[in-house]
Amino acid sequence: MTTADQQRSTLIEVPADTAAGRAAQAPQLRLDTTSVAAGFGRALRPSGKRLPEHARHHNRALVLQTLYTAGARSRADVARETGLTRVTVSDLVADLIGEGLVVELGQRESARPGKPATLIDIARDAFQIIGVDLSDASVFRGAVLDLEGAVLERAEVELAGATGEEAIALVIALVERLASAASAPLLGVGVGSPGVVDDAGVVRRAPNLGWTDLDLRARIRQAAGVPVHVANDANAAVLAEHATRDGDDDVILVKVGRGVGAGLIVGGRPLIGGAYAAGEIGHVVVGTDGGPACACGKHGCLEAWLAEPRLTAELAAATAAAGDDSRAAARDTILREAGRRLGIVLAPVVGALNLAEVVLSGPAELLDGPLREAAVETLRNRTIADVNRDLRIRMTTHGQDIVLRGAAVMVLSGQLGVS
Repeated sequence: MTTADQQRSTLIEVPADTAAGRAAQAPQLRLDTTSVAAGFGRALRPSGKRLPEHARHHNRALVLQTLYTAGARSRADVARETGLTRVTVSDLVADLIGEGLVVELGQRESARPGKPATLIDIARDAFQIIGVDLSDASVFRGAVLDLEGAVLERAEVELAGATGEEAIALVIALVERLASAASAPLLGVGVGSPGVVDDAGVVRRAPNLGWTDLDLRARIRQAAGVPVHVANDANAAVLAEHATRDGDDDVILVKVGRGVGAGLIVGGRPLIGGAYAAGEIGHVVVGTDGGPACACGKHGCLEAWLAEPRLTAELAAATAAAGDDSRAAARDTILREAGRRLGIVLAPVVGALNLAEVVLSGPAELLDGPLREAAVETLRNRTIADVNRDLRIRMTTHGQDIVLRGAAVMVLSGQLGVS
């Protein structure tokens, strides 16, 4: 991608050969476009019938969730598993087939007498999703994903220190490039952004990108012409973690990159807080011993101890100053101290919510080892031993793609009500 391509601004017109123009010509769905912060503040997975005034929307999501999770089923199977009547399921399935979201697969093989049942399933290859990760210090990453979260195409743009409008232009260029690479109609765009993001997709504050009260959702929607969902990157990441779990158990995910943040799901509901800043642990001051200066102006914030750029620079300086025989020890000392500070911040959260597991996302070469071990030790020392005997901290299995996959979950949850 050329520099001119990277810095082109959002277009107001949407001719047919643009992403928005193509989206306007794609099959139209009756999608939930009011849920702009997909999944946040409500249960991620529908689990039963609702009152009549909410029934159709909820039951539609319940049918889709059942098929998405369990795979091909007959209409009768779906009725049994959801508790809905067969008439209701048949009516909903007819609408979903008309929208291209559900397909009939043919008759089930059966040795029993009578006409075999017809199997139905989510149309898993009918739509695709764009996921965008803005959390890295040097690049913006994006991908086209299928409805099951598999990455089909990738793209990235170098940030090169861009902030403000220049950074926004790079995001728009990345989304347009990915839209052009999609091989099926787009269900939507999901974006994980650093900073405080409200439920309307407005980035209220992202100091590292120079964004204040930026309506990122509207800017991307104008360019892409499809539904857009924007959330804090850690909140997006924890959705990816939750999506791979069978139940609605509680989870906290700590994301370490340019900054430090956490995403929480408790009782199957993501927590964002009254001011949309739940999980903003990066600027919690750790201890009363001062500590390194933080970009926010305070000293001793967790981010000043743990953020990737700061930790990498300190390790480089310490190992350069140490002799050959003491470099490993110097590295372990720095990583263990960072892990101890993380454990201090997490202890009240783990204790208050009775969490059994903390998931880490970030550079494994920094987090997985002495740092993680020190965090576990500190957590156990600072919480009730009997209750937290089995507490563990582990690395995510999603690697670098966790925000991209979480962004896809945002779109699935917001547009279809499934995860």
